[in-house]
Formats: sequence, structure tokens, C-alpha cells
Amino acid sequence: MLPPAPKIFHGRDFELQEVIALLTQDSPRVAILGPGGIGKTSLAQIALHHKDVVTKYPERYFVPCHSTLTTSDLISTISSHIGFESAKGLQHILHYFACSKPSLLVLDNFETLWEPASTRLEVEEFLSQLTGVPQLAVLITMRGAEHPQKTRWTRPFLQPLTPLSNAAAWQVFVDITEDQHELSKVQQLLDITGNLPLAISLMANVVAYEGCDQTLSRWNKENTHLLSDGYDQRSNLDISIMLSYSSPRMTCGAKELLSLLSMLPDGLSDADLVQSKLPLENILSCKSTLVQVSLAYIDNTKHLKCLVPIRQYIQRLHPPS
Repeated sequence: MLPPAPKIFHGRDFELQEVIALLTQDSPRVAILGPGGIGKTSLAQIALHHKDVVTKYPERYFVPCHSTLTTSDLISTISSHIGFESAKGLQHILHYFACSKPSLLVLDNFETLWEPASTRLEVEEFLSQLTGVPQLAVLITMRGAEHPQKTRWTRPFLQPLTPLSNAAAWQVFVDITEDQHELSKVQQLLDITGNLPLAISLMANVVAYEGCDQTLSRWNKENTHLLSDGYDQRSNLDISIMLSYSSPRMTCGAKELLSLLSMLPDGLSDADLVQSKLPLENILSCKSTLVQVSLAYIDNTKHLKCLVPIRQYIQRLHPPS
């Protein structure tokens, strides 16, 4: 069973067109990248149900990877989704797709497998073999800004997803609540979310039953904890950010730099970083790590910044020492 297309989806028309253009090429291998909560899964699900994709791929599969820790786990999960009665080996899966009609396989939250350095080479080799089947299209969603190696990804690469526009953020908020709130207070709440889709959705659901005033009051007391009642990264903002923060690539230096960035809404330029007297070794390497795991980004003025919800979370739980 495929997951349904999201009912609330705004502000990604350009990105959706890019994904569809790539998926309708021959043997596409596509990665949707970006920070946690930015809407990668929603974009993949919308694309999965697009009429051009449905026409091109008679067989489509959506495989969640957030609970798969090894390639053996993934092989078992894929086996289940394609209808094998028991777990089969990789060669059985490759043979199945090689003998099937054109198929699209979506691997969602692929970073769960790829992030640990101890398994990365094995995971990349698995993906390389999977993408070696000509009639199998592969779309992965993954936190961060890097593509797994050993796969020839279809060009042009998709840029990592960024927060929604103000207009799209407003529309998502109104679709969840209703258009009967004081405009200035709604804007205050949207400013808090930084237009991060997950944060908007969680905030709007609180407003739907508590109203803007009470929600703002609770935010001032609870911060990101207000948006963290759920049990996984798709319904809990703290868990979503924590998953990126706990990446094996996050060194002590990267964590210290992130703590500093959380206090600087305008961010830091490379010149600021190089000329600073911060007691951090390889500070530019720390910067690169934060961008790779999508806890920070480079804005159009070449400043290193954090999204608002990430700054708030780090200030609350990991302030500068």
C-alpha cells in the first residue's frame, strides 16, 4: 500500500516540477535532501502520486527506512513491500526488479542507514547495486546536504529544501486552523517556526485548540518543548532536531560552533570564523559539518546561519559554555 498524497501541501511547486522532470528521465536516481522537518517526505509522496509518474511507473513502492539499522533490515523491509512471503536476499530483489515493469522505489529517511560510519560503505554498495537495475527508478529522501557515493545521481542535482515562503507558510497554517485569527499574532507564531513545515504544522495544531494568545504564552514558557508532544521525528520537533544533533559526524567542535550560532540570528561569515578567537580546532571543518548534517546553512550573503527552531532548541538544551 502506498501512503496517500498529503492533503496540505503548499509552496513547493517549483521543487515538485524539478522532481517530476528528473523522475521522467530514463533510469533516474534522485535524492531529496534538507534538514529534518523541511518536507522531504511530503514532496516525495506528492511526486509518487503525480500523473506523469503514475503513467511512467506501473509499479511504485514507498519504503520507510527510519527503523532500518542495517542493510539486512532494509532487504527484509523491501522484500515485504514488494510482496515476498519471506525475506529474500539482495539478488532476489535485483532479479525481481530486473524482470518487472518499470518501477519506482522510494527509500524514505535513508540517512538512518547511511549516517553511521561503520555501515556507510556497505550501505553505499547496496545502493549502487540497486541503482544498477536500468528499469528501476530510485528516489531517496535524506537529512543533510550530501549524496551517498557509488551511485551515479541524475543531473541536475536537487538543491536541499529550504523553508517555505511567507505566503505558503501562512496557507499551511490557515489550512490547519482557520482564517479567523489576529494577523499580527499569527505572524508572530510563524516567525517562531522559521517557516519550517514541521514546526508550522505542530504550531497550527496547538493554535487550533488553544488559540493564538495561549499558544504564544506557552511558547514563552516552554519554547520548542511546546511542539514536542509526539513520539517520533514527524510529530515532535525536539526529536527531529535531536536526530541531526546526534549524528556521528557531529564533533565537539561542531557542537560548540552550533551553540554559538544559536545566539546569533544574523549568523557568521567565513571572515568572522577565521578571525574569531574561538578555542575551536579546524573551525571551517566544523562549519562544513554543520552544513552537511543540515543544522546550519549558508544564506545568500554567505553567512552561516541556523533556522529559528534549531536556534531555539540549542539555546534551551545546549547553550554556549
